[in-house]
Amino acid sequence: MGVIVAVNISAEKGVQKKNVGSGTLVPEFGLEGDAHGGKWHRQVSMLAMESIEKMRQKGLDVNPGDFAENITTEGIELMTLPIGTKLKVGPEALGEVTQIGKECHHGCAIRQKAGDCVMPREGIFIKVIRGGAIKVGDKVKVITEGDK
Repeated sequence: MGVIVAVNISAEKGVQKKNVGSGTLVPEFGLEGDAHGGKWHRQVSMLAMESIEKMRQKGLDVNPGDFAENITTEGIELMTLPIGTKLKVGPEALGEVTQIGKECHHGCAIRQKAGDCVMPREGIFIKVIRGGAIKVGDKVKVITEGDK
């Protein structure tokens, strides 16, 4: 089980996101108010604080949201979750892992600032199956057979 350490949004794609502390996951859309929301498989991006720490150890001054992730977590190995894994996010929301990593687009503002981008290797994407409010401090739990 992990915990949410940041809820990040941006008004446009390809830029760093700002930690707003809380938000609403909307079924078949993503994080309300975020530019990446929509009816596609990458509705919500997630990255572990542990991945951000790896970049800090390389000397980069990076923080949650700098890699354009919507939800920054701690205590859960996101990149090891297989596609199709269900995640309970906060008290109500339910998501399904749809993609592990991604290819950075040319001219990516994040790569330009940080010199490297950990999202292509360690970020994951989910689609929202059941919506709900989320906030910093909420739990993120892998749902197994028999869980609700």
